[in-house]
Amino acid sequence: MLTTLAIEGYRSLRHVVVPLTGLTVITGANGTGKSSVYRSLRLLAEASRNGATAALAREGGLPSTLWAGPENGTPKGMPTQGTRRKGPVSLRLGFASDEFSYAIDLGLPVPSEKTMFGRDPEIKLESVWSGPVLRPSTLLTERHGPLVRVRGADGEWRRHETGLRSYDSMLGQLADPRTAPELLALREQLRSWRFFDHFRTDATAPARAAQVGTRTPVLSADGADLAAALQTIRELGPHGSLDAAVGRAFPGSAVEITDHDGLFGLELRQPGLLRPLSAAELSDGTLRYLLWVAALLSPRPPALLVLNEPETSLHPDLIEPLAGLIASAAATSQVIVVSHAPRLIAALDGLGASRIELEKSGGETRVVDQGPLDEPQWSWPKR
Repeated sequence: MLTTLAIEGYRSLRHVVVPLTGLTVITGANGTGKSSVYRSLRLLAEASRNGATAALAREGGLPSTLWAGPENGTPKGMPTQGTRRKGPVSLRLGFASDEFSYAIDLGLPVPSEKTMFGRDPEIKLESVWSGPVLRPSTLLTERHGPLVRVRGADGEWRRHETGLRSYDSMLGQLADPRTAPELLALREQLRSWRFFDHFRTDATAPARAAQVGTRTPVLSADGADLAAALQTIRELGPHGSLDAAVGRAFPGSAVEITDHDGLFGLELRQPGLLRPLSAAELSDGTLRYLLWVAALLSPRPPALLVLNEPETSLHPDLIEPLAGLIASAAATSQVIVVSHAPRLIAALDGLGASRIELEKSGGETRVVDQGPLDEPQWSWPKR
């Protein structure tokens, strides 16, 4: 389980270090940086697939995503003043856990006329260490530019001979069970992370159409395989969990999955109606809730599940059942919820969630009521 998330230099997140629990809610007013925290977690996951540099390039390149204020920020309540930068340009992301911890440091490329890919950031440094605290004795693998050194089982450092390209993460390129088992374990952990953002529920949404049915323990990001995912939960998930989740939200209702020559369809049978409603007939809120049921009752739970504003388009009466689903998912996965819905936040508070509230001052995202001495212990690896 992740115990700390650290972000430095990304958009309004000049310096953010927050504690994480099994169920964490990140909240705050619009524009305070909640979405940037969500994107930061996605960037960390992308690093395990060599996708972090490409993801930043799609956001306009590193210069467009860097903290735009003074290097050391502006004291609260003071006017913003420009200063001459003393340190290198850097975007740093990292997390600590009880098992393995990780940090990545991205910087600007050296200007060159030999390439057209000048927007791509370079990976300047990566580190993996055991336990939550970085010390010389806990460091396991370290990458500076193209060079990597790995601590062997005997405690001796060995240089890895394969030079890395500036856009390749060592997690994606050097994870080998013989020479770097910790990299392999960490890579698989990050690749198991699951993110769900705004599901489409418009008239042409993939979830409304019949799809070829096959066992689906993990709902796709667009929800196209909703019917197959719900049927998989019914057959492989905890007995009765699907019917219970639907019954709590829509008393007396039941989900039915149809099969027409291999095409699975979704129907909802409701009290007082002579026929079930097909997915094409369901309201946006009803369909969205069923999508969250499929995502949160997955028979293959991830190590980390991150939800971005799951309350969107839901009727207030569905918030309590949704909170119950999220809390149930937190029994098997670590869950981070990004939300600004007071009713959902209050419901999750009552179910044992920890809360991190963000605010913005001087263009900088800060954690409410968190001073420098309140932060979790965290040290960035040195370039």
